[in-house]
This record gives sequence, C-alpha cells and structure tokens, in this order.
Amino acid sequence: MTAALYASRANLSVALIERGVPGGELMNTAEVENYPGFKSIMGPDLATDMFESAMQFGVAHEFGTVKTITPGEGIHTIQTDMGKTYEAKAVVIATGSVHRKLGVPGEEQYAGRGVSYCAVCDGAFFRDKEVKVIGGGDSAVEEGTYLTQFVKNVNIVHRRDELRAQKILQDRAMANDKVDFTWDTVVKSIKGDDKKVTTLEMENVKTGAVTEVPADGIFIYVGLLPNTEAFRDLGITDEEGWIITDQDMHTSIPGIFAVGDVRQKKLRQISTAVGDGAMGGQEAYNYIESLND
Repeated sequence: MTAALYASRANLSVALIERGVPGGELMNTAEVENYPGFKSIMGPDLATDMFESAMQFGVAHEFGTVKTITPGEGIHTIQTDMGKTYEAKAVVIATGSVHRKLGVPGEEQYAGRGVSYCAVCDGAFFRDKEVKVIGGGDSAVEEGTYLTQFVKNVNIVHRRDELRAQKILQDRAMANDKVDFTWDTVVKSIKGDDKKVTTLEMENVKTGAVTEVPADGIFIYVGLLPNTEAFRDLGITDEEGWIITDQDMHTSIPGIFAVGDVRQKKLRQISTAVGDGAMGGQEAYNYIESLND
C-alpha cells in the first residue's frame, strides 16, 4: 500500500492487486503499540487508514492472486487467477510472508487471543503471565529471551533434545532465570475458554506421554514461508524463496522491485515494510523516468 501511495503520488498510473482484504498480516493483529504516531491502534484499523491513504491519488484497486510475471523489454506482463492480464513498465512485489503453522486444533481459533507469532508485536500484552514458546531455532530462542522482560516465565517447547539455535543465543537463554525448557515434545492441541488460550496439550515424542498444562500465551516459531510461489521461475529468490534485492529494492530484473516481508532481510515489522514500500514506489518512478531518457 505504501509503494502504491508513493508511485501514484509521483503521478504514475498504478494498480494495486490484492488477493484478499488489504492489510495482510495487519488484519490478524489485534493491537499495535510499536508503530510511530499511535500509542495504540487495532491492526485492522491501521490497515484501513493505510488503504484509504494509498487510494487518494487515483490507485486502481484490483482483486486477484498473481500467478505469473513475464518480464519483457520495457513492459512486464502479470497474469492473475481471475483471468486478468496486466501490463506494466514497473512491478513492485509486496506479497509478504506467512508464519509456518503447527496445524494443530485450536491454533487458528485462538490466533490473536493467546496464540502469537511475534514477540516484538505482542510481548507486552503478556506482562507477568506464563507463556510457552514453540520451536528450537534462532527465532524461538531469541524471541523467548526477549519475552522475559515482560512475562513471569517462558517455557520453550522443542521437539528435539537440544536446540538448533546459535550457541550464543542458547547460552543467553539458559542463563536467564525466567527461561526453562521442555524437551522431546510436540504440541497436540491448543485449548481455551472460547475467549482466550488457557491450556496446551503436548506429547513426549520418546515416551508417548500426553500432558495438558496451563498457558496464558503461546508463541509459535517454527519458521516463515515467503509468498513467492509465483516468482520462483524468475531467478530472483534465494534457496528458501526470499526475494533478493539491493538497498533500493531492485531485484536482478530491471523494472521489477520487491518490498517488505517478502525480501531477504532481518527485521520484518510494519515500520520496515512501510520504509521498503516508500523506496520501492519511488524507485519504480525513477526507473520509468529512465526509460524516457
């Protein structure tokens, strides 16, 4: 949406192609407290404000899932699942990423009501609470340690008997009095009272023993998946599917840019996505201007 805002404000003809409700992961965020300008705002409300802002300079809002982008000399062709074809001098890919889900009962039901995929976003809501962190990689251990500044206790649940995280992150977590571990264990289901999470059902993979333990919050870190299925054949992604760009959001294909969570980057937040979008929209304008030189 920010890319569309900047590109349209530069007097370009812009189409914003959305496969769902504008806002992406913002629509799954109950409350945002770390976006500049707002002490607190609901995710869907912020998404609506951003969408209205993006539309003010004549952006065409289109629905559809992009299936292919065919690069051309000066003109790129975009095909969607709605049977529509678009031609554009510049394309900004902003399809984001999704958190890899556990796929257990209760996970979707309690998303945003105790189930979270972002400690930086939601950690403060669990002040003095007991939380579970699911995973054993860098994100799980680092975010689990981050949560200790808010919560009463962090229990990291991992399916193996040792962590996969970097040694320095492991040492930091194990030295923290607020962090403990449950090994060789997977999540069976997430339960609640229809309003919020109350318990977590787990199974020991070695003994088969099933236990149900109380939990105020569950933070899931079993990986992210980039929304780049339609772009894998373009040769602009790394092995995991993240799109590689330079600092100005250029991919290796002239006229094709990528912004936000879909990029190969370290921090994926609303503020960094907005920054990427501003650069991507402006660079799209600069690129089109260069075609006229």
